[in-house]
Amino acid sequence: MLFICLATISFCTQDSIAQRKLEIQPSAAKVGKYEKLELLIKVDTIYDNPFDPDQVDLTITLKTPDNKQIVLPAFYCQDYERRKFDRQRGRANWYYPIDTGSWKARFAPARTGTYSTAAALRDKSGTIHSQTVKFDCTPSSKKGFIRAGRKNPRFFEFTEGTPFFAIGQNLAFIGEGQYVNLTKAEQIFEKLSRNGANFLRIWTCCQDWAMAIEAKKSAWDRSWSRRKIIVPIPGSEDDPSPRKCVKLEGDGASIEVSPSHPVALRPGTSYVLTGQFMADGPTALRVNLSHANGQQTFDVAPKGKWQKFKIEFSTGQNDFFLGRLAISLVGSGSVWLDNLSLKETAGGAELLWEANVNRPIRGVYNQLDCFMLDKLIESAEQNGIYLMLCLITRDLYMNSLSDEKSPEYQQAINDAKKFMRYAVARWGYSTNVAAWEYFNEIDPGKPTDRFYAEVGEYLEQIDPYNHLRTTSTWHPSARDCRHPDIDIGQLHHYMRPVEKENYKDEVTVIIEKTKFLREHSPNKPALIGEFGLATPKWGLSDDMKQDTEAVHFHNSLWASAFAGTSGTAMFWWWDQLDRQDAYSHYKPLADFLADISFAALRELKADASDNQLRLLGYQANDRAYFWLFNPKAAWSSIVIEKNQPAEIKDLTISVRDLQPGSYTVEWWNTHNGSIIKKQRASLNEGTLKINVPLFNRDIACKIRP
Repeated sequence: MLFICLATISFCTQDSIAQRKLEIQPSAAKVGKYEKLELLIKVDTIYDNPFDPDQVDLTITLKTPDNKQIVLPAFYCQDYERRKFDRQRGRANWYYPIDTGSWKARFAPARTGTYSTAAALRDKSGTIHSQTVKFDCTPSSKKGFIRAGRKNPRFFEFTEGTPFFAIGQNLAFIGEGQYVNLTKAEQIFEKLSRNGANFLRIWTCCQDWAMAIEAKKSAWDRSWSRRKIIVPIPGSEDDPSPRKCVKLEGDGASIEVSPSHPVALRPGTSYVLTGQFMADGPTALRVNLSHANGQQTFDVAPKGKWQKFKIEFSTGQNDFFLGRLAISLVGSGSVWLDNLSLKETAGGAELLWEANVNRPIRGVYNQLDCFMLDKLIESAEQNGIYLMLCLITRDLYMNSLSDEKSPEYQQAINDAKKFMRYAVARWGYSTNVAAWEYFNEIDPGKPTDRFYAEVGEYLEQIDPYNHLRTTSTWHPSARDCRHPDIDIGQLHHYMRPVEKENYKDEVTVIIEKTKFLREHSPNKPALIGEFGLATPKWGLSDDMKQDTEAVHFHNSLWASAFAGTSGTAMFWWWDQLDRQDAYSHYKPLADFLADISFAALRELKADASDNQLRLLGYQANDRAYFWLFNPKAAWSSIVIEKNQPAEIKDLTISVRDLQPGSYTVEWWNTHNGSIIKKQRASLNEGTLKINVPLFNRDIACKIRP
């Protein structure tokens, strides 16, 4: 990967503009409407940081069939070969770099006809242009991008006008060391799809414990246990921006080189491990590499001089990952270690990129994580799952957003713009990317209004697909819900024992949280982005583990579907849901909502003859949809108190504000999705009264002409 050698690669060649070349090649001559066309762009210059548009600004300009112009950023990427292994091998996915990186652009046309496009590259040497190429857009079955509804902006719809109601959950931490790795995630996508779920919230901001596009990933330490071993190169301590290295000190001091991503090797291939060190005291440096048949020792250079070292080895036919790599001192004193590198002997991409302590944390995008997100989006497209991508690693930015007049605040805006530019360039093409979420649970007390306004305005300029934008805070933020450049109001809530009665009643909580969202996001989509049962310290509740029927999950899904949000409450404990195989709870709700559009509906005006019951729903002049819930079926009553609610008999529902006419009434079993009963009802004037079949927990109803 080119980006990991930032300190050793020159900024760019000094060729004249006349000698430079820029070529563009589309992946196909035809592409379906809203489908991906990838364009390979051949660039003959190498850049210090190819992710920084201040160094290299590569864009494509497209002329549409109706003679409009679209300017889209291109992106630099490292491609990988992937193999899937059985978990018994210890790791499920093997990722190996292909070549050393390339430039691409991705585009999804929204109009059929002939397009033309050309690339333009601007850097400190000037601007060059590619040739113009053409491609055709043909009709497809795709419905377009998700947006706020034109008739009712409180709910989602696709570009082509089809309604969309978000049914889904979180699947935040995806990585080889997590419960969910990429292969497991793809399997979960399939299960969700089979059960009618269509929406997931995915994190790309996990730092080093899972997928994180912009975050420190280090072979030397972890975010939860940072060592004080990264120091300035000796002699540069007083420099404003000193180059850094790794320092080991003490008698026989040792360290294991342990990247957060397992380092893949190709079987039957020759490799070379190189580096350099400077010593003060010890007699030698010892490198213990399992692939090289044990340890090798390298004598120190004279004090103040760097000593280079090199180890060559070849992998066997079953060697797919780097084994143990440890570095230690022979004797007592200090050693400074620099430029640790692992490559194929024949050359190619750097494999130990996490060992580079001079890699910027902001402004450089971890390419293996980017590749994983590519694959997740492809799986989402195959399974009809739409993603809300939580993008920016909060802890890299939050402290910079304390004072909106400070240089640090402006730098955070600048860096976030560059990051969002990369996201638009690489993943913006996909109709299955439903929304960009800036942060997960940032401090609601930070003065972020300016940040969201300026980054939002920038996105409006560079994102031709107009993806929805959202964010989240660790306490509900009315200010963020109301912000004009935040398109989806969002809050997170966990039911904890300290809430006393509210801990016992998930439906009441859903209603209260929806009321907050609708008060502060009255004319935009709104979501409960995280939800679930938790301990007082926000951990997984043992009560959730005891809820083997997933009663609280079922009740929360149905309550949130009818209380007024734009999607179901999104459960956080994805690993527990998976262990319980709770996905089947989505299907009855998905089937019930399959032919319903909330866009033309208003709040239900109806009463139950038993006012202890909860009635949530929507209606129009000639139809109504509602969910009827027995509070004695709340999760705590069934799971903790071990009570089973008795059957409810002789119940009637009175629906007001319906126009006279003949109606079909369908009663649905919310647990298996079957229709319990169909009946006819007529209304001459006044209120439509209907009898409710026997039920004990909850039941749903459709009233239509």
